[in-house]
Amino acid sequence: MTEDEKKQVAVFRFGVISDFVNGSWLSRSQRKILMRDKCARKWQIPFSEKTRISKGTIFRWIRLYTNRNGNLTSLYPKDRADQGKSRSLDEETRLALIDLRLQLPAATVPQLIEQMNVQKRATPGIVLNNSTVYRFLHQEKLIHHLAAKPEDRRKFEAELPNDLWQSDVMHGPQVLVSGRMRKAYLIAIIDDHSRLIVYARFYLSETLASYLDAFENALARRGLPRKLYVDNGAAFRSRHLEYITASLAIALIHARPYKPQGKGKIERWFKTIRTCFLSNCTAASLPELNQMLDHWVHHNYHQKKHTSTGQTPFERFTSQMHCLRNAPADLKDYFRQVARRTISKDRTITLNGHLYEGPVALIGKRVELLYHDTEPEKVEVKYQNKSFGFIRPVDLHVNCRVKRDKNNNPQPAQDHSGAYLGGTLFNRRDQHE
Repeated sequence: MTEDEKKQVAVFRFGVISDFVNGSWLSRSQRKILMRDKCARKWQIPFSEKTRISKGTIFRWIRLYTNRNGNLTSLYPKDRADQGKSRSLDEETRLALIDLRLQLPAATVPQLIEQMNVQKRATPGIVLNNSTVYRFLHQEKLIHHLAAKPEDRRKFEAELPNDLWQSDVMHGPQVLVSGRMRKAYLIAIIDDHSRLIVYARFYLSETLASYLDAFENALARRGLPRKLYVDNGAAFRSRHLEYITASLAIALIHARPYKPQGKGKIERWFKTIRTCFLSNCTAASLPELNQMLDHWVHHNYHQKKHTSTGQTPFERFTSQMHCLRNAPADLKDYFRQVARRTISKDRTITLNGHLYEGPVALIGKRVELLYHDTEPEKVEVKYQNKSFGFIRPVDLHVNCRVKRDKNNNPQPAQDHSGAYLGGTLFNRRDQHE
């Protein structure tokens, strides 16, 4: 916070406690009543969304103020607890700095920055300066000699194809989208045993929706892995992803924060992408970029002998096909989102701004709705783990002509042309079909 902002906060806090520090004439009971009133009221606290102040907070402000003999600076807010940390560095750049520091333990900060720039490991747009990198390395306790506490790290490899997939996101180049430049993000998944890229694609975001699209395509192409090893990003910590993997009997494993060594294979492949693919890539649009990536992966990377395995990734992956688990035929259903709604008395359910009509038997029941954002017309309703089929949008014009008996059950009715209407879930076109 700036000095002026700190002053505003201090003045507000003094206004709250002024009755106590300047009101020595107040009796004990009067002070209790005053304290209760201040805790009960709503305040407009500067630079905060909170509206209430606790009793303990007010006592703390009084203690700070009186201990400093009425100095207003005692009521200044404390600086952020993470002051001095590298908030200007993104996740990928931080991981790259740690990895490079471990490779070059004796290098100075300027030398590290020089190597980061030479190897193009910093995210485009991130400017590395001495003070920022020094603070970050000091925070991670990597500024001094690194050999004092060696860490037990062992090289590993999955025994069979699809035993373990590693996955991560890389910041990619700028592409032209609707007349303006936007950053592309490469979401990739690699098989640990064979080094085969089970799926890789550039997206315009690194959100959960983008990752689920990549993950679903990977499963459809190469079958089900036994384990999925990912980072700690927001998309990888999603409960939706955890539910999907658990439903498919896939163990979701998260790497330790700021420990990129565990995902060395996918990080090494990203380096190959930067040096061997992006350095020669001339694509201007996202579709063109992905088309060139697919061609490079299938015709260059997959067919080239890997130095660690002595085989091509494709040859090593396909040599033991008997151990692979095929993806289920209804794979797409595993990626549906789940919403819970109560069916109202008029049988309607609202989901994402759309009005649907539910089964009569479930009126007043709290049901589960399974759906894809991209297919609002396909919403399945379940109650107590039993499917009641797909619900359809409400057709108000049909409903106005449907007759009901005394038990409020819909009955077939005729319209002016003499055609029968079978119920509220079907329109006239369905009758002819």
